[in-house]
Amino acid sequence: MRKEYEFDKMAPRKNPYARRLKKQVTIRLGEDVVEYFKRLAEETGIPYQSLINLYLRDCVTHERKPSMNWE
Repeated sequence: MRKEYEFDKMAPRKNPYARRLKKQVTIRLGEDVVEYFKRLAEETGIPYQSLINLYLRDCVTHERKPSMNWE
């Protein structure tokens, strides 16, 4: 390794992992939904926000659409 690097002479390049980064959003969820995922988090050891993200990603992957039947 060098003792010093000249960063101002380096060419910038895009982060190859930028597509995989998560975007922070504010969303309102029902208390029952949050409690469900928190219980599931305790059982699995996976943080509840990660579980929600995994579930939503699964919906995207399988192109699931919510049921819009209200009576």
